[in-house]
Amino acid sequence: MERRNFLKQTVAGAAGAVILPTILPSSVFGKNAPSNRINVGAIGTGRISRDHDMAGVLKYDNARIIAVCDLDSKRVGEAKQLVEGNYTKKGIQNSVTIYSNYTELLDNKEIDAVLISTPDHWHAKPVIDAAYAGKDIYVQKPFSYTLAEGRQMSNVVNSTGVILQIGTQQRSMEQFRIACELVRNGRIGQLKNIQVGLPIDPSGAVEPEMPIPANLNYDMWLGNTPNVYYTEKRVHPQADYSRPGWLRCEPYCLGMITGWGVHHMDIVHWAMDTEHTGPIEVSGKAVYPSSGLWTVHGKYNVEARYANGVTVQISDEFPNGVRFEGSEGWIFVTRGNYSATASDPTSKKEGDKSLQASNPKILTSVIGPNEIHLYKSDDHHANWLDCVKSRQQNITPAEVGHRSTSVCIISHIAMKLGRKLQWNPKLEKFINDDEANEMLSRPQRPPYNF
Repeated sequence: MERRNFLKQTVAGAAGAVILPTILPSSVFGKNAPSNRINVGAIGTGRISRDHDMAGVLKYDNARIIAVCDLDSKRVGEAKQLVEGNYTKKGIQNSVTIYSNYTELLDNKEIDAVLISTPDHWHAKPVIDAAYAGKDIYVQKPFSYTLAEGRQMSNVVNSTGVILQIGTQQRSMEQFRIACELVRNGRIGQLKNIQVGLPIDPSGAVEPEMPIPANLNYDMWLGNTPNVYYTEKRVHPQADYSRPGWLRCEPYCLGMITGWGVHHMDIVHWAMDTEHTGPIEVSGKAVYPSSGLWTVHGKYNVEARYANGVTVQISDEFPNGVRFEGSEGWIFVTRGNYSATASDPTSKKEGDKSLQASNPKILTSVIGPNEIHLYKSDDHHANWLDCVKSRQQNITPAEVGHRSTSVCIISHIAMKLGRKLQWNPKLEKFINDDEANEMLSRPQRPPYNF
């Protein structure tokens, strides 16, 4: 797929001139020629972008990061240095443009695709705007902050035809695909129950109001959320790229139920073949801080029931991972020692196995040619880039991302209300419960509403 008219312009420029023999590098006309490369802009340049998303694209020669954008001028300047330094080490000259407003980055016609690595409350509008601008998208999980946002995002992405990958990279890890294939092909008999283990976040102290750093556009960072005083632990560290405080503030993140829950529920849906639906009933309870800046849930327990009769239990009491329990055995799958960033809140015990079963023979079972074989991807960012070129469906498209996120969002609502809720996954509404339905969206502060 030709993205720009590089070769046409080169030929046109030479028309009527004396053409001398020239030796050109093979990259000019090969698979990584400028006309074949994917020009990428990075929106949000914090911890997950530096360690995971930009890093995931920088590995590949079929793409070039040519622009970076952040509301923190210090961070965006350091992102430019990071990207240009990476290409310099490869002997590649690549100038990176800085933006402070993502809409200006989207106006750049040279940019083909974007990485959206912003806080959770700033996913929906950039995704929608990028889709309307015709940019292909890689967006961090969770897909959205509210269910209403997610539905709108998926609809827009599907109507515009852009390629969107949600950052549920567990789908591109071999052990998760193997586990899902084994479950789908009945190696543990009839699936009965699934246990999902997630981490939790600690509460924190009350934090004092602080002067807004000159390098931070704090009003825009708040976006459509209420205007509240600045304190560093509400946003992100100014001195380094350690885990930011917004992950523990409920106006910007719902906590681990969506932060890690989307990863594992994506695997649950993959194994059950329920990627385009959701549960029919959900109940939950959780402990919430009574004071302090950090307001996301602490200990929690959720139970969701699906139309196929399978029950999914989600709790911090279970080991981090997914345990599938069937009539003839069980399979447990986890990340093992993998982490997306150095500050991921995961336990890395020596000798942990990423794939276990009640009987070792289950894991060595061969999936036959006439059985179910799931989409195979060895690298999540590479899969996205490949599909940007081919226009084929990627491994975790928008609707799949929306559904794995929406089950976590309605679980959070059940945790807040502390009671059992009936859910219609087709209409995406709670049944006969106005209070719960009101929590599927939230008011938006102008001018960042949409």
